[in-house]
Amino acid sequence: MISFVRRLPYPIEEVWSALTDPAQRRQWFGPTSIDGRVGGLIELVPTGPAAPVADKRMTGRILVWDPPHVLEHEWRQAPIEPGVVRYALSRDGDGTLLRFTHRGLGLDNARGFLPGTHAYLDRLAAQLAERPVPNWIQRYDELAPRYQAVP
Repeated sequence: MISFVRRLPYPIEEVWSALTDPAQRRQWFGPTSIDGRVGGLIELVPTGPAAPVADKRMTGRILVWDPPHVLEHEWRQAPIEPGVVRYALSRDGDGTLLRFTHRGLGLDNARGFLPGTHAYLDRLAAQLAERPVPNWIQRYDELAPRYQAVP
């Protein structure tokens, strides 16, 4: 399992919208369709990795839809073992605490997903701040050495 905790200095409703609104999600993650309900489908094509669309496309069922607190969904992506992604939001003063987890990854895939997820969360923070989102590949390359030693 990989996990990240981020404090975002924005109201929980704004963070929820950035996670669940397809137009906003497209800006920091990639083209997304989402049927916002338990049992609904989510499909995403991340913009970052330089890989064929068929290898990047992620699909899954929504397992938890509890606005504006929890979005949890399956992560089914052709070359990766099936997993579950969870975004849990809680109010933190005038901001929001985001707890992100991705369960089900094998060790090799987790090592690749750590800097990649970190880069996407940096892009989310930039979008919320209304700043240009960092280039995913460049940010991944900057972060990867930090995660190479992760056991």
